[in-house]
Amino acid sequence: MESQALALLPLWYAAFLLSLTCHEAAHAFVAHRGGDDTAYQAGQVSLNPWPHIRREPVGTVAFPLITFFLNGWMMGWASAPYDPWWESRHPRRAAAMSAAGPAANGLLFLAAFALLKSGLAAGWWTPLPQSSLALDHLVQPAASAPSFVEAIARLLSVLFCLNLILGVFNLIPVPPLDGVSVLAGLVAPFRAFYQRVRGYPALGLIGLIIAWRVSGPILNPILGRAVTLLLYS
Repeated sequence: MESQALALLPLWYAAFLLSLTCHEAAHAFVAHRGGDDTAYQAGQVSLNPWPHIRREPVGTVAFPLITFFLNGWMMGWASAPYDPWWESRHPRRAAAMSAAGPAANGLLFLAAFALLKSGLAAGWWTPLPQSSLALDHLVQPAASAPSFVEAIARLLSVLFCLNLILGVFNLIPVPPLDGVSVLAGLVAPFRAFYQRVRGYPALGLIGLIIAWRVSGPILNPILGRAVTLLLYS
């Protein structure tokens, strides 16, 4: 791996951990407000990443580092525990809990969008040509900008792209992603079917394979449109 890419590792991991922690803390907070204190008692209604790392060290540490060294970007997972009895009694509250994680990613995406747009308007940085765009490099500092502006631009670029990807990907309605739980909480016939079949271990693996196959055609145009709105409108 090139030394410049390796230098971006702390920045990528900070953005990844913030995004994942906000996602899981949102799940835990909405469950707590809805009457399920399982995640709250585990300390996950918090922006402290440690409870989330402790629960899922592979998904929050090992896998993100592996994907970064192999591909130059990070992906991983975490989880917030909940009470299945509470879920069965309050399906709409459970749907809100499931939707809260992607919603948190949406808010982080919008915050990054607003800050990048403001920096462009203020002349702190300028758009990169389309041929040079990357997940961690959407803008470049203006010639007169101080050196730290480059690091801020890179961090905001990662937060912009990563949270859009995480939010949309998790809403794909296949197990074990959040979208299937949202659908099950809102649509009673599907909920009955899903409760019967979700105990099969292979279901989650099949769902991830399906999500991975369909995510490209879903995510690429959404991400492309978001970048166009940011840089060229």
